[in-house]
This record gives sequence, structure tokens and C-alpha cells, in this order.
Amino acid sequence: MDNVQQEVRKFVLENYCFNQEGALGNEDSFMERGIIDSTGLLELVSFVEERFAIKIDTYELTPDNFDTISRVTQFVLRNVGLA
Repeated sequence: MDNVQQEVRKFVLENYCFNQEGALGNEDSFMERGIIDSTGLLELVSFVEERFAIKIDTYELTPDNFDTISRVTQFVLRNVGLA
């Protein structure tokens, strides 16, 4: 889990928070904080699909799966059979 979380965190920080490590907690909402917009969400989904070799269906693109680092991590772990 830690490795998945670290990779998701690194991607979000590098692409949306410009490497401000303390700027984002694992439970901070991307949408509420204005970190990721709809285009950013598509980039995050592409990253997750490519990096973790999973296919994400449209119905899975919900805040329950993609609104925080923790939620993305849990989504990935469920889809690769580790959760």
C-alpha cells in the first residue's frame, strides 16, 4: 500500500502542487481544494491506468475513487487485488 500511495502522491504533487510536499494531506479533497479540475482528473486516470496496468470504466470516475490520495490508493489496491 505504501508504494502505491507514494507513487500517487508523487504524481499529484509534481503535476498539480508543484512539489509542495506539505501542501496536501492524504485525505485532502482534490476538488474542494481546487487542486485537480476535470482535465486533471483525466490525467490522473491515465496515470493510474498506465502505471498500475488497470482499466478504469467511466462509471468508476467518482469522488469516492478519485478525490483524495487515500481514495485513489484504495481504488488501485482493490483493482490489483491487494485490498
